Amino acid sequence: MGPDTIHRYARVALDLPASQLGASWFDYALDPQAQPAIAPGSWVLVPWGTGRRVGLVVALATHSDLDPARIKTLIGPLPDARPAPEPWLKLLRFAADYYHRGLGEVALPAVPKLLRTPPAPKARASVFGRARARFGAGGEAASPAEPPEPPEPPEPPAPPALNPAQREALAVLEASTGFSVTLLHGVTGSGKTEVYLHWLATVLARDPACQVLLLVPEIALTPQLAAQVAARFPAERPAILHSDLPDGDRAAHWLAAAEGRARVVIGTRLAVLAPMPRLAAIVVDEEHDPSYKQQEGVRYSARDLAIVAASQRGLPVLLGSATPSLESWLAVRRGRYRLARLPGRIGDAALPELEVLDLRHKTLQHELAPAAVAAIRDTIARGEQALVFINRRGYAPVLGCDQCGWLSRCADCSAYRVLHRAAGAQRAGVGASRGPARYRLVCHHCGGEQPVPRACPECGNIDLKGLGQGTQRLEEGLLELFPGARIARLDRDVASRRGAAQKVLDAAHAGEVDVLVGTQMLAKGHDFRRLSLVVVVDCDGGLYAADYRAPERLFATLMQVSGRAGRDARASRVLLQTRFPEHPLFAYLARHDYDGFADLQLAEREQVGLPPWRHQALLRAEATTQAAALAFLAQARDAGQALLGDDAAVTLLDPVPMAMSRLAGRERAQLLIESDARPPLHRFLDAWLPRLRELPGNARWALDVDPAEI
Repeated sequence: MGPDTIHRYARVALDLPASQLGASWFDYALDPQAQPAIAPGSWVLVPWGTGRRVGLVVALATHSDLDPARIKTLIGPLPDARPAPEPWLKLLRFAADYYHRGLGEVALPAVPKLLRTPPAPKARASVFGRARARFGAGGEAASPAEPPEPPEPPEPPAPPALNPAQREALAVLEASTGFSVTLLHGVTGSGKTEVYLHWLATVLARDPACQVLLLVPEIALTPQLAAQVAARFPAERPAILHSDLPDGDRAAHWLAAAEGRARVVIGTRLAVLAPMPRLAAIVVDEEHDPSYKQQEGVRYSARDLAIVAASQRGLPVLLGSATPSLESWLAVRRGRYRLARLPGRIGDAALPELEVLDLRHKTLQHELAPAAVAAIRDTIARGEQALVFINRRGYAPVLGCDQCGWLSRCADCSAYRVLHRAAGAQRAGVGASRGPARYRLVCHHCGGEQPVPRACPECGNIDLKGLGQGTQRLEEGLLELFPGARIARLDRDVASRRGAAQKVLDAAHAGEVDVLVGTQMLAKGHDFRRLSLVVVVDCDGGLYAADYRAPERLFATLMQVSGRAGRDARASRVLLQTRFPEHPLFAYLARHDYDGFADLQLAEREQVGLPPWRHQALLRAEATTQAAALAFLAQARDAGQALLGDDAAVTLLDPVPMAMSRLAGRERAQLLIESDARPPLHRFLDAWLPRLRELPGNARWALDVDPAEI
């Protein structure tokens, strides 16, 4: 079209379920006076129902297939909002196509709430202007096309010297030109973060206007990394992006990244969808972590999108892990990714000695084997720290009655409600004489809560007991076993109180804690210099689970939590409690042999045809009854088989109830789709999804491409 072409319509992406509605964008008429201000990438206000919505213009058009009488007129551009950069729009289009969702479903949830909320009609100042000032931009920032003049930077501190292995890894990265993926496989404590920072310093020095992105899997890891970045690059104020920030801060930091004012961006998975116009390098720390996979809404993988973004923009990406994902390990084996290794710890620190404790025929004290109790006592006596790891928060996994067998099942889920001690309650048992009001029964899946009954609802027995161990009960047991010891707990319940998690970590680093007890929040990224003993209370949960990824995840968790021990030169031990000591996973752990374990897992998966050798999509359905959910999926399978005919490139399995078949009062089922290659799988999904929208029934459904859990 020529420069004088008159575009009468704008195609606007909105945060609406396109997979259900069958529309990736919505047509709006353009006011001729507003047309020059509207272009692809513009943020706009549009009417929707009786209200207004913020949308993203994806294209302009001279005509629409809809009846003109049905098309509403676009209200106008969002005040003070700059157009989205084209590289970001390109990534959004890929994500929408790959995950088979609407472009608005991908784009809008990634934008902070304040910036995507329609402004009040008579607002005095735009939220964009306030957000710019909040980050300290000093008012209006230069446009992305015109990089700001960098201020005179303060003298940065001298970085620590690298050891030979770190220097070799850095040389591999500095030799990168254009798009490349490097997997940095380093044991825990090997100094991967130092390699990241040296490499990013090189990238930032090369171009005074460029940006770099560091992804971490969990919010709890961002403060420590942000402090390291701020110390290493004092001239740069890093932008922090994660969902736990106050709305104003999140808007300010996102806008600083989107407008190129923040050169260093640190964030969790949502940060990969921040529009960074001058992006030059990406680091994905703990790349194996399942937290990088979004589990609601658009189920994207931030690690995979980081690699796609790097490919589209011709820049290098670094994946770091002590226990790489099998997908990345296979890519290395096939020569698609480069491999850099850090085989030893920095300084004089040695890897901890791993010992398997056989729990069979042992008398346990608060779920701890005698050898574990003795080891903790000796550690405290030496003035060192111990970490007791159990991946179950709460007081006990279930409350039960010995008389009739009643258990605290959740009324709305296929799960038990977990016994929790109320914050600030006395650390004591649950017996009725000790006050059941100090405890609650909480479902970790739907969030439902109820008071602890004073007597069994079935038989009236007042002697109800918590069955099993959670972090709260284990903390209580440790206080009983080691009176006078300074014991601190860190789990999601503690972290839910603002500042509480950092207070625990600060106390541990300051030497004010003798025994730490907690969940995966303690397993990765923390550098406890005095910690010389790790005890893993229960290793068996992932050994024989139905999920084929369970052994991989268990190995990674145990390797990560083991890596908290012995970060200085002192000798360290890891005690793994299990009732299956002969399981081969423990032999690989004891040797710190990730290569052998990963190659074994890859061979087993190839033999039975599981990812990463095959590619999958999962159609989930939920309804008021299990029969209705399964009936919808049976229709979906029949429609898919009709499409495929005799084509064997794609396989549809039979629909089955999900492992957690009931969640929040809804019954759930799933249908698995598999293929040896991605192209035929996506061609099938493109043809199949329109037919799903036409199926009768009131089931809600969602498609998950590359599912992380089945």
